[in-house]
Amino acid sequence: MTNRLRTTILLAAILAAGSTRALSADEPIPPPIKAYLVAEAGRLAQRPLLGVTSAEEWKARRPEFQRELREMLGLDPLPARTDVKAEIRGVVERPDFVVERIVFQSSPTLYVTGNLYRPKVVEKPLPAVLYVCGHAKVEQDGVIYGNKAHYQHHAAWFAANGYVCLVLDTLQLGEVPGLHHGTYREGMWWWSSRGYTPAGVEVWNGIRAIDYLVSRPEVDPDRLGVTGRSGGGAMSWYLGAVDDRLKVVVPVAGITDLHDHLVAGNPKVAHPNGVIDGHCDCMYFLNTYQWDYPMLAALVAPKGLLVENTDVDPIFPEAGVRRIFAQLETAYGWYGAREALDLVVGKGGHEDTAEIRHPAFAWFEKHLKGDAAQPLAAIREPDRAVPNAELKVLDPGKPLPANENDTVQESFVRRAAWRRVPADAGEWDLLKGAWRRELALKSFAGAASDDSRPLAVHAPYPPRRNQTATEIAKHGLAVTAYDLAPQDFPDLTNRLWVFHDPGREKPAVGIELTVLGPEEWEVYGPLFDAFEDEAADPSTHAEFAALKAAAEAGVWRAFVAPRGVGRTAWPKAKETTIRRRFALLGQTIDSLRVLEVRHAIRGLSRPDGPPVTVAGRGDSAALALWATYFEGGVAKVVLVDPPATVRDGPAFLNLDRVLDMPQAVALLHPIDVRIVGSRPELWEWPRKLAERLGGPGPWPTCSPAGRASP
Repeated sequence: MTNRLRTTILLAAILAAGSTRALSADEPIPPPIKAYLVAEAGRLAQRPLLGVTSAEEWKARRPEFQRELREMLGLDPLPARTDVKAEIRGVVERPDFVVERIVFQSSPTLYVTGNLYRPKVVEKPLPAVLYVCGHAKVEQDGVIYGNKAHYQHHAAWFAANGYVCLVLDTLQLGEVPGLHHGTYREGMWWWSSRGYTPAGVEVWNGIRAIDYLVSRPEVDPDRLGVTGRSGGGAMSWYLGAVDDRLKVVVPVAGITDLHDHLVAGNPKVAHPNGVIDGHCDCMYFLNTYQWDYPMLAALVAPKGLLVENTDVDPIFPEAGVRRIFAQLETAYGWYGAREALDLVVGKGGHEDTAEIRHPAFAWFEKHLKGDAAQPLAAIREPDRAVPNAELKVLDPGKPLPANENDTVQESFVRRAAWRRVPADAGEWDLLKGAWRRELALKSFAGAASDDSRPLAVHAPYPPRRNQTATEIAKHGLAVTAYDLAPQDFPDLTNRLWVFHDPGREKPAVGIELTVLGPEEWEVYGPLFDAFEDEAADPSTHAEFAALKAAAEAGVWRAFVAPRGVGRTAWPKAKETTIRRRFALLGQTIDSLRVLEVRHAIRGLSRPDGPPVTVAGRGDSAALALWATYFEGGVAKVVLVDPPATVRDGPAFLNLDRVLDMPQAVALLHPIDVRIVGSRPELWEWPRKLAERLGGPGPWPTCSPAGRASP
């Protein structure tokens, strides 16, 4: 076959295998994975605007692109626009403006604290600016003042110059703290499976803040803008893309492209191997539809957009910003609005400088005030600082009622709706067809696991003409090793070990494939080493006799260690940086692992060959399940101690929004499924389905605790 993901099996001598070397300090990820990420980022960069080439096509598709972005933020459908129940907890008087201390609920019990700055005298509705903060912790003696206190000088300028400005605390660093660091620091990989990102909460809080602003009599709803720097720059991009009430957008140091995020930052600064390690989770949408960042940026058009950055920002490299700006020029050209777009690059690092602030102020003046605007040369910033204590909204002695700020990740994105068991085969066919489409699009997309591209592999038996496999036999047991690799990514080789009786081309009874996890590798890895070492005696290994007996009985035992297990393992300290990079591509490391198990199944199964059984324990059981589902060619699946829920198992994007583990097991019907070491009541859904569809005996079969091997 000639498809992109065609796979070959390189029949290589076991002794030629290399071991995984330790990563150096300047290699945050293993070189084969880095090569894969470089290629995938390059693939997405080739379609920066998803292939749109005309104004007509862009304008027609823009509403759907906006919906997709909302979905990738966990905002499709949008939460209910309930009463924000805004409270003014106090007012600070200054000579030329006042500050209101405000708290509101973007959703019931989801609290947002902020300061609203306005002129002391308002005679007519004024333009309004939403200022969204970056990460700047302001806490003194255990009292949290929010990051709004750090950025107050921006809001003060706006209020002193005839604007209403609402500056918001973020979830992570606000007066009612929540969490931005689920995957960045806490190992909450289930966020990917749920389709949750704290960026969605921040965008929702911004949308509701705009709702509040337009309800104020001091605000002209036709003259609205948003700005912020760093994390606030990112939120400015998101809000400008999804909320068309905004007329002006000034993101400061808030964007770069996938190439910079994943693999190549500024070599002169802190993140030469990709800047994602310098960003928390609130920066990112879940990249379900596999966008590069020019897509996000282009959705802001044709609003008045000033892109600002500095020339040596360590986490927003100038090169990536300029690549995005080039695509923005195309998008703004489609609207005939090139004059509404500009770029300012100042000197310095990740800093809040006057060289950046003043052009931003002038841009708002031009696009929200028109003829009344001050020119850039007239911009001045007298010191108008307000003591932090006066900006605090909440009285430490009067806490808020129960709130969900620190648990919003549990409820913000809806899980798959509970579904009754289908009544008959026709209803089941419709349901599983719908699931298949969603899974292929939203959970197993991309080069790592897209089953729409069939895999062509060479069979390990019988050998093809002019091909040989190296067989090593010791004490009456033979092992043959096969190296599997996607044709486009030859560095991603993965080994399949097949134990058999010497000299046989085909097993008499069947093949049993075990998907190894770290614990299983500890058992079998030394056995593989003993066969490879000419001087070693594998017959002393605890599993040798069982493997030999199986081979003599006509059952070949095969083993595959997915990426990150055994010889491809990486240090635990690298786990976070690797996993987060895959998510940014719209994939996960676990989806790549599923593909590798699929490769092994493809190499072992034949329509006219002996039956294949696939088994795994824990997370490996889930890999075995999904590889079987997408690949087929399996007669039996053994799931030992499988995760009972999607949340408990490997991470696949959005999977929890499609189905849960009982429904995933049901997708294997009518394959023989044996569940070992798990409570039978957890699997009532697939059992009831099997009863309605008909078939022999209880399905799936459940039994007490056992081994990971078949």
